[in-house]
Amino acid sequence: MKIIYCGDIVARPGREAVLNNIRKLQDDYKYDVLILNTDNAAHGFGTTPGICRDFLENGATALVTGDHVWNQREIIPFLDECKVIVRPLNMPENLPGKGYREIELANGKKILVIEVVGRLFMEAVDCPVQCIDKVLKNYTLGKNVDAIFVDIHAEATAEKIAFGHYLDGRVSAVIGSHTHVPTSDIMIFPNGTAYQTDAGMCGDYSGVIGFEKEAPIERLCRRYTGNRLVPCKGKGTLCGTFIETDDKTGLATHIEMIKI
Repeated sequence: MKIIYCGDIVARPGREAVLNNIRKLQDDYKYDVLILNTDNAAHGFGTTPGICRDFLENGATALVTGDHVWNQREIIPFLDECKVIVRPLNMPENLPGKGYREIELANGKKILVIEVVGRLFMEAVDCPVQCIDKVLKNYTLGKNVDAIFVDIHAEATAEKIAFGHYLDGRVSAVIGSHTHVPTSDIMIFPNGTAYQTDAGMCGDYSGVIGFEKEAPIERLCRRYTGNRLVPCKGKGTLCGTFIETDDKTGLATHIEMIKI
């Protein structure tokens, strides 16, 4: 299976970078699955049903979110209505939406998409390890599912790496998001799980993680929150990850960075 994951899509530059390059991604990689992180797609904070539908109508297979999932109120009912959008698994179970989705592709293959958020330097959430173990009890790579993709939306590099090693051999890929800067540590762990600490963002890199630099610099210098963060308005860059898995085992055979 050929899987493309696009990192945090930040505001209009990020949305345009993805939508304008989906055809190129298909031509270049012949992907089976396109997973998009929409956590910052709506003016930098959360996403909306309209944005999600636009992505899905243009070729996205699945959408993941993150810690900003609740920022746009209109997305809340959509989390239950749409069967291919994933909110963080390790948030309370009674919240709208699901933390994992089993998606059947046109060719009959199945992929399980899971998202967790980290615990270090983030708002309080449940243990991601315990939550994902409950889900994975019901799935075995190469038997009842062809691929398992995990997005870990977290601040701390060490937490992401440890989580990747913990899942090595049990899932096809563990790819990090949230910090908006692509890391160069793409690898396949010893037991066959593809890994990258952060896929980077799809957005305008001229500012600070997709936002105009003035407010972040002011916060840095004054040490208190001043002006609101405003998304950059320049041309966006698409950053993501391409993973290829073995059809029999579901484990990774190839991983590479994407930058357009």
